[in-house]
Amino acid sequence: MALPVPRKDSLLGSLHSPAYLRWQAALQVLWLFALIQAPWAVNGFHWRWFLPTVLSIVIYLVCYAQAFLGSMKRLPFHALAIVATGFALWPVNGVALGLVAIGLALLAFAARPGLWLGATAAAAVLTLAWSVVFGIPAWHAAVVALTGLAGGMSNFLYVRSARRDLELRLSQVEVRRLATLAERERIGRDLHDLLGHTLSLITLKSELARRLAMADPARAQREMEEVERVARHTLGEVRSAVTGLRAGDLASELVAARVMLEASGIALDTSMPDALRLPESVQASLALVLREAITNIHRHSQASAARVDIIRTGKEFSMRISDNGRGGLAAHGNGVSGMRERVRQVGGSLAIDSPAKQGTTLTIALTLSPALTESVA
Repeated sequence: MALPVPRKDSLLGSLHSPAYLRWQAALQVLWLFALIQAPWAVNGFHWRWFLPTVLSIVIYLVCYAQAFLGSMKRLPFHALAIVATGFALWPVNGVALGLVAIGLALLAFAARPGLWLGATAAAAVLTLAWSVVFGIPAWHAAVVALTGLAGGMSNFLYVRSARRDLELRLSQVEVRRLATLAERERIGRDLHDLLGHTLSLITLKSELARRLAMADPARAQREMEEVERVARHTLGEVRSAVTGLRAGDLASELVAARVMLEASGIALDTSMPDALRLPESVQASLALVLREAITNIHRHSQASAARVDIIRTGKEFSMRISDNGRGGLAAHGNGVSGMRERVRQVGGSLAIDSPAKQGTTLTIALTLSPALTESVA
């Protein structure tokens, strides 16, 4: 049986179905066993509480599923329906307090603080009324208010953070796409400028050499030697232009890194050679390492400033990524193992200095082999 697919405009669909929300959705269904087990253990079986409880479970499951899988516009309706179901069941089943708390927490996912806070206050007042009419302990009003505020605040902050992360990821993709497009346009212009005049010159000299081949062989030979010289010079310029396209990966990652960190309130300083030339495989691996390190700074560092220094001296290459955050980065946590493996695959080493509350510094060192150096020469 296939699992239900969330709508694109649903809570799960709009956030690209994060694992945290899927786990939360599953775990908050399991507590329904307590809705039957607790009153059965205290009062024994009786249709007076059992039938309303079963009906409330059906309503809860339908509304709960729609809160995660249905349209976000309908989420407040489904959350409030769960709250109303909880109050309706409460006089015969005290565990229905959980329905009220979950409904209020779900309401915060709608990212409408006024509605969620107002509903929490109304639920607390209604609990006081229930205490008068049905004899429910009055202190349950405080429980409703506290659980509604605590659970709702957690969900509200999570959704806000998840949406910001999603927007940053999308902006990074767009920045990389635009950087790639701009680089392709630059290479196109460079190749046109390089080859247009040169190929015309080669064509003219080749035609001249063909006409002189019989009448003046010595001059024809000189013309062909000139064609060879021009062709070799142009080949070197084309290689330089293509190398510039490959070397754009790290530069593009630095642009994307600045977008991500500055959107999070983290200032980024960078230092990179104007004409950094690295083998394509090395460039790709280092770009991924830089991306993972910047993501860690954004998500975990709590820093206000970061810096990336890229240095190439002959065969020696180093990249230093530092921040002034909380430090304490685990040697094998937060993607470090993956970064270490990528650096190892290109023959380099990764060192981490991350004392608690003193920031984190990652240093990547690499010695390029002669073969790799010559491949971009």
